[in-house]
Amino acid sequence: MAEDDRGPIDGWEPPSATERKRILDETRSIAIVGASANPARASNFVATYLLSSSADFQVYLVNPRETEILGQPVYASLADLPEVPDMVDVFRKSDDLPGVAEEAIAVGAKSFWAQLGLWSADAAKAAASAGLDVVMDRCTKIEHARFAGGLHLAGFSTGVISSKRR
Repeated sequence: MAEDDRGPIDGWEPPSATERKRILDETRSIAIVGASANPARASNFVATYLLSSSADFQVYLVNPRETEILGQPVYASLADLPEVPDMVDVFRKSDDLPGVAEEAIAVGAKSFWAQLGLWSADAAKAAASAGLDVVMDRCTKIEHARFAGGLHLAGFSTGVISSKRR
């Protein structure tokens, strides 16, 4: 049973760093639900990173109000994607998470990831009980950069892994 200042969640424990790394290592495709064309939005920044050569993922952008973001086609829903995404990465209000979790379950995604600041006991319970890996209140970009070789204070991967002092 997970517990933090938001309370315990029966049937779900926040994944450890090792578990989060495994989830990312096993992920080949990511659907970003709530993707934004606005470069000032976190979803746009994360999509830019995940589409870059720094990350090796097939990225699908989902937003019913957009048709193209960052030169990529945008899909109205998870059901409209050309393949089942391994991960559903959510940039929506916490109140929207249970509905997105149900969509992720319905399409057969392997993991449900709610971005920084997002938390829903109902979404975590539903996704975990359906067999999905669940991560909440974490950023895929930050986690990927952390595990892939280094994270600069500005948020970009340095590509350097070292324990030596400069």
